[in-house]
Amino acid sequence: MWANAWPLQRAKAQFSELVRTARRQGPQYVTVHGREEVVVIDAAEYRRMTSHQTGAALLEAMQTCPHPDVELEQPGVPMPVSEAPEL
Repeated sequence: MWANAWPLQRAKAQFSELVRTARRQGPQYVTVHGREEVVVIDAAEYRRMTSHQTGAALLEAMQTCPHPDVELEQPGVPMPVSEAPEL
């Protein structure tokens, strides 16, 4: 069994320890009949994983660049194109 896997009965009996371990060591897997069923993770990590970042911060940073004359364009690289097979 993995070091970060908790059988359901143990997870229920030691829930506080499970939460502390998830905060300190990262995701903890709760298993049922030996199969991973759920993952306990730190709330901040969950928010980071589920945030829907739009890129607005990057655009704002680029617009406030002190060197507006610098071109950030990358030269195009030709890509090989294959003919599609006839169906």
